[in-house]
Amino acid sequence: MSAIYSGIYLKLKSPQTPWEDKLKLARFAWISSQCLLPNKEQVLLDWCTHALTGWHSKKVEFSQDVLEGLWCYLDDVLHSRKLHSFLKQGKAITLRLNMAQLLLDQLQECAHGRPPVCVSTIMSVLLGILSSPVLSSVFTTKYELVINLLAKFCLLASHEIQKPRPVTRQRTEPDTCQDEMIMEHLQTEPENLPDELVLDENFSSKSKKNHQSADLFEALLQVLTCYLSVQRQQANLNRVFTLVTNQLVQPLVLLRYLLTSQDFTASHSHLHLRQQQRRDIRLKIDSILHMALFPSELLASYKAELFPSKERSGKHGPGGSKGALKPVSVLLCKLNAQDYCEQSLLYSLKSDTLSLLFKFFLESYGKGRGESEEEQRMLCFYFLVRLLPALDVHLEQQGSASSVQKCPPASACGPESWSLALQAVESLLSQVLSADIYNVAADRIRHEEVQLSCYRALAQMLLNEAQTSIPAWYRCLKVLLSLNHLILEPDLVELLSKAWVNAQDLEAQVQRARQIMVCSLIQTYTKLRQLSRLFSVLLSVICQPAQGDCPPFLLSESISTSLRTCLLDTPPSQVLEICSSVLKSIRTCILPVLVKEQREADVMETDGAHRDQERDDASLKLFCLSQLLHVVLFSLKTLDNSSPLPLVRQSKSFMEEMQQTIKELFHMLMADKTSLKPSLSSGQKIPKKGKKNLDARKSEKVSKLKTETIWEQKTQEAVLLLRYTWVEVDTLFHIHCSKYTSVDSFLTGAEDETEAPSRSVLLVQIENLVLGSVFPSHLRPSPSFSPTSCLLLKHLTLQQMKKVLLDSALVNESSTAALLKRAVQFIVAKSELEVRSGGEPVWDGQISSVNASTYPVAHWYLVISNLSLIAPHLSGEDVHHIAHTLVGSLLNGQSERSKHHPPSSLTSSVISSQLTLSSVFSEFASVFSTTVQSLSQRIIGVLKAGFKPRGCPKFLTIHEKETAALSSQSDLSRPFFSPVTKEAIIEDILTSSKTEKVHVLLTDTQISELVNLLQILTNLHPDGMSSEDLSSVFLLLLYTFTSTSRQRDPGIVEPPETEAEPLFLGKLFAALTFLLEGTSFTSVLKLIHGGTLLQTILSSLLWHSKRTKLQDAFTDWLDVVKAAQGFVKSLVQLIIIRNSSVKLNLDQFASFLTSKKIASVLSSSGASVSSAYLLVASLASFSQAMFSNLGRSKPMDQTLIQMLSRTTSLLGPAVESVLKCQGSCDAAIQPASILSQAFVVKVVTVMLNCELALLSVETKSKQLPHITLYQTVRQQILREISSAPRPMDFLLSSLHFLSAFYKTLEVSRAEEEQGEEMEELYVQILQTVHGLLKAPWLSPNDVEKLEPAVQELLRHLVEKRTTDQFNILLLMIAEGLDVSKLRAGNWKEVLSAVITVKLLSTCQLPETCSKVLWLIAPQIISAMVFLVRSSSQDDSLTLPFTVPMVTSVTSLLRQGEGLITNPHPVILILGALHSLPLTHLSPPVYHSVFMAVHEALFAIIQCHPQVLPKAAPSFLNVFYRLVASIIQEGRQRGDTDTGVENDVYLQCSKQVERMYSHIAANAESFTSLPVFMVAQYVTELQKVTLRPHIKLHLTEGIYCILDLCMEHDIKFLKAGLNTGVREVFNELYNSYTHYHKPQRQGEDKYTV
Repeated sequence: MSAIYSGIYLKLKSPQTPWEDKLKLARFAWISSQCLLPNKEQVLLDWCTHALTGWHSKKVEFSQDVLEGLWCYLDDVLHSRKLHSFLKQGKAITLRLNMAQLLLDQLQECAHGRPPVCVSTIMSVLLGILSSPVLSSVFTTKYELVINLLAKFCLLASHEIQKPRPVTRQRTEPDTCQDEMIMEHLQTEPENLPDELVLDENFSSKSKKNHQSADLFEALLQVLTCYLSVQRQQANLNRVFTLVTNQLVQPLVLLRYLLTSQDFTASHSHLHLRQQQRRDIRLKIDSILHMALFPSELLASYKAELFPSKERSGKHGPGGSKGALKPVSVLLCKLNAQDYCEQSLLYSLKSDTLSLLFKFFLESYGKGRGESEEEQRMLCFYFLVRLLPALDVHLEQQGSASSVQKCPPASACGPESWSLALQAVESLLSQVLSADIYNVAADRIRHEEVQLSCYRALAQMLLNEAQTSIPAWYRCLKVLLSLNHLILEPDLVELLSKAWVNAQDLEAQVQRARQIMVCSLIQTYTKLRQLSRLFSVLLSVICQPAQGDCPPFLLSESISTSLRTCLLDTPPSQVLEICSSVLKSIRTCILPVLVKEQREADVMETDGAHRDQERDDASLKLFCLSQLLHVVLFSLKTLDNSSPLPLVRQSKSFMEEMQQTIKELFHMLMADKTSLKPSLSSGQKIPKKGKKNLDARKSEKVSKLKTETIWEQKTQEAVLLLRYTWVEVDTLFHIHCSKYTSVDSFLTGAEDETEAPSRSVLLVQIENLVLGSVFPSHLRPSPSFSPTSCLLLKHLTLQQMKKVLLDSALVNESSTAALLKRAVQFIVAKSELEVRSGGEPVWDGQISSVNASTYPVAHWYLVISNLSLIAPHLSGEDVHHIAHTLVGSLLNGQSERSKHHPPSSLTSSVISSQLTLSSVFSEFASVFSTTVQSLSQRIIGVLKAGFKPRGCPKFLTIHEKETAALSSQSDLSRPFFSPVTKEAIIEDILTSSKTEKVHVLLTDTQISELVNLLQILTNLHPDGMSSEDLSSVFLLLLYTFTSTSRQRDPGIVEPPETEAEPLFLGKLFAALTFLLEGTSFTSVLKLIHGGTLLQTILSSLLWHSKRTKLQDAFTDWLDVVKAAQGFVKSLVQLIIIRNSSVKLNLDQFASFLTSKKIASVLSSSGASVSSAYLLVASLASFSQAMFSNLGRSKPMDQTLIQMLSRTTSLLGPAVESVLKCQGSCDAAIQPASILSQAFVVKVVTVMLNCELALLSVETKSKQLPHITLYQTVRQQILREISSAPRPMDFLLSSLHFLSAFYKTLEVSRAEEEQGEEMEELYVQILQTVHGLLKAPWLSPNDVEKLEPAVQELLRHLVEKRTTDQFNILLLMIAEGLDVSKLRAGNWKEVLSAVITVKLLSTCQLPETCSKVLWLIAPQIISAMVFLVRSSSQDDSLTLPFTVPMVTSVTSLLRQGEGLITNPHPVILILGALHSLPLTHLSPPVYHSVFMAVHEALFAIIQCHPQVLPKAAPSFLNVFYRLVASIIQEGRQRGDTDTGVENDVYLQCSKQVERMYSHIAANAESFTSLPVFMVAQYVTELQKVTLRPHIKLHLTEGIYCILDLCMEHDIKFLKAGLNTGVREVFNELYNSYTHYHKPQRQGEDKYTV
């Protein structure tokens, strides 16, 4: 041994031994057990590190191969199991300190692109060192070393990310690192690696296939972890700050930016950087920066530097003046340095980092308590002030802002990138808002408004350097507005001008940000009760001289919606003031410009052009103001009989003033018409100076006419909009308020002109509107010339029609009916109703956005939304055209389904779809019937276009002749199919079914068209169809099913997914079943017997099944089979319920099913799997439909039992045939075998139920014919149901089978035969159910779907059980309700017991079992309450566990009404409900928790009212949490106020309203508490601005509580509430007394 030892050690130390041999000896010594060196591991490790450090210090020389071999040797040693086991034993192994410096130098060379060895090897060595606490001490014992290591790693990683992505794999020069060569070989054949790269497989312990970058970032993550642990151990945090800022800040923030920036996403994927890996690195960098730069120990230094000199006294603790450390200056100096990254990245990196630093600063120093809280806020503000100049954002502060420390100028010019600067400013301001560091009152009283001045200077900078094309600019303004409206108040004019009125066409993203900002502005001034002031400024901005093109769209859809919402919360008198100010602006600023110099005919050309430009601008502003007035007036609460008389007078005065303005504008247009006529006449007034002068003057007049038409067109649109608005508002006032008297001066003027009786004036005006004689002929609107005017004329005509229909005397006049028809024809304008092919235009619903493109949508919306008004006056041609347009737009919409439009936008197809889906559509009998006929006609058109191998079908020939003969008539009462045509189509159907030959072959395109038509048809209401329409379309679809097939091209091999026929058949079946549910379906049974119909359907389907390749469309064919089952069930059910020749029809179908033809299909060895499935499914559906109708009457039962005995006898062999087919079917359909199991179980369950029904009738035998089959199925289900993931339909069918099987055994076996077998089966089923409910692969939604089936099974199990057997189930429940299982993570097992309790409580139990259950119910509730409290502490269990727990407790409360007499369990439940989380939840989780808590409270108040007198405070505390949470979640958030989230909160607000009403109904239990409920509500309401629809329901609920408050309670609230809360309460109480209280007292205005 000594020889071996001395030989190896001496050779390793000997200079004469070649280094290649030394390396081999070292390898042998490490792996060989025969070499017994003392402290061998340390010796070999020291030898290797000594050799490497010697080479690095140039004391030793050897070849490159030896150098790489030494590094690989060191790497393998560090990763060897031998070393790790040695370290685990606690033995000490150390590395030389100079090894750390060597590794640092190697990293430095790697960063410069000169690695002496492969980078991945160095990374692996570092990983091996850092993964071991003992070995990593070579770095961690010295803080400077680990800092240096991290800095080097960050620079190397940054360099790797920024490295340009290689395009080719060519190498221009040799490289010492051979990773590329290795990867190139690995992509071909692994065994072809060069010999020199193949390492000793027995010795090497790591794979060489990892990418260099993957090793680098894995090692970086390890270095970050190691450094974090070292940094936490440092005691001198000033030293940590200094070292981190000097060496780490720059590389860390650079790496963080490169990892998070979207610009380097391609590099991330190229480097195989996983998202989780990037996230982990980023989080560790954040932790390092946060702890190192902003520790609590440096707070005094920050205060000393940031606070102004006059505020420093007392602002910092002891020691604050000792050191000269200025941390903020140091940080900013490092970030502003120019040498740590590329110049192109510097500004984006800096803007990103400043926001991050401010976030860390707020988290560290932004939270204080008591007196220090305000000081901490000011400290954060001063830090913000120091950060802004680093973005090159220069603020010019005045006044009190001079107290802010002057910031060193960063740059003489503006930001390098305004987009990045504004994004950073937005982020900083958003953090200021969320951290609440700006206290307006404290800033004004104690700090000389220093913050206000700073923010105001920032706002002035934003407006002076307006960047209206950048979304962040608008978002910055919005945040400043949220901080304090006074920040933007001095610059409100400039703000409205640049951010709203004069904003030009922008990109969608910018437009969205702008709209959110404007909505926020409107909402803010509404809360301040200063909306009228905002409008006055807005009007002054609009009326300013135009600086460019005046924007035509002042109010977008979102701004209009926000404005309407805010106006509803504004007092009506203030809204009328706003309207008056708009009208005043029109009269004083716009109208004078339009009429200026109207009488001058000859002016200089330049002056004329200038005047025309002014009039064009004025007309655009006029339309803009008209639109504004339209929106405001339509948002005004209408007058009613309870309106105060001053408000009525104010409204009447405004309406008169508005009408006078309209007349002036109208007369101006008419006057211009008369002045224009001479200029259009021929040359009588033109001096005859020759032909050239005449032609020049004519062309000049034409040009002038075109120019004048522009302003006249916009003026005309404004006049029509104002007139339409006036008429509709006037009509509403007149209808609802008897104090308001309407005088339409337009009508009185017409009366004077026509000298006609006053009642016919309105008819005359309608006549003028229809004829278009209201305006000059050259301004007569059309959809192409002036679409807005055209639409407004139709709106105005419609309003005048309403006035006529409200006047019974006018309606009875002889000429009225004809005029109304003409008016409707004018509104419908069938020539304008056209369905455009291609893309659908999208309309936002705003009149101002109507143009030639969107006019068809707006026109269609007008027609459809007023269909109830115009339908009685439609002509036959109009009805046909509307139906044709309706179907065409729906078909066009289906082709455009892939396009995503904004939620509130309208297209023709969306409008049509909403109409067809509404229940009102069927009330318009003529339009509905014509739509059905239009669909039928299109289906016939497709059939005509198809290929007809046997000539044209008989019914098509007859129908074509009849249609040609009656084509000139448009009689709506004429049926679509005549009796002769119906007879012909039935004959064609029966012939095709018998001969199995199709009449029409359809292409895939034609099939797709038919599918679209079927989709439209199934959206209609079948009960609205007349018997003629329903029978015609049903027979047409039946013909399509029996007599058509897909045309196949034998030359084209199609992939399986193009198999369109099964999908088409499924849609056809769905449509036939849909029509079968119509009330008029009996008309079909008068034409064709039900039995014949069933036989025809099944025969045709069998023929289709023979042509279907099951492996191509197995899933689609199963859908067809399910649809066929639904049709058979529905039709048999209909035959039985209607008693329509039941025996004849059912016997016919039963004979067909049991015929030799069907039996041969099942018994044939070559039977198609699809055919077998179809026949078994039909038999099962037929049997199930008959079985479910047993018990109606004795004669009916006898008939059904006879049919059941015939079909059940065939079901057994049919099931066996299916199982044989499944066993022998092709391997391509094996994945569907699980679906087949579910199908078989369903059929066997039907068999079992049918045989049980037959067993109850027979008296001879009590033995089931197929008991062996049932036993086999039962055993397989118990064995497989919970063993592995199963489809839901298989689980449900299995549970239903177990229920039926257990019930059947109880009936078929005598009591003495049941005994142990039944008890064993009882326990087996209970264990199976328990195992299924706790299966880990079942989601909460899956469990919820299983609950009804499990409940049914439990009911059968306990229905006839004894108390002892019932105790077995209770014992299983008790074992499950164990909190230790929850703590151990087995919450699924606990949940299984909880669900069993819930389902058991709702079962109909035997009396003895029920007594036992409710006797121990308090103990069960106590255990469940404890589980709820425990699970509420874990947010991850909220949705899957806590919510089902609360739901189960609620079920116990409901079922225990009158049975749980002890109030203690109920009080325990209230305590548990208080622990459920209601904050920081996603909308779906929040909705689930909210509904669970609410339903529990509702169960208490409904089922246990006796508990409330004692538990009322606890009850209200829980309910108050719900109210506070929905107020917080339902606040307005701008761009997220729509969508699914909005629906969730709306549902919750409805439940709160419901609970308020129930509390009011149980007032005796809540005496003296309503006043506190109101106080809590208004206190929460004062904090936020609620969304209007949510506020509506909450307000209606709190009204119910105000009903309980006495007068002294109201006085108490008004005296005791704070000022801001008192204002909210006063507003609430005023609306209560004005609206709710009179309604409750039943005033006449609310009676019909």
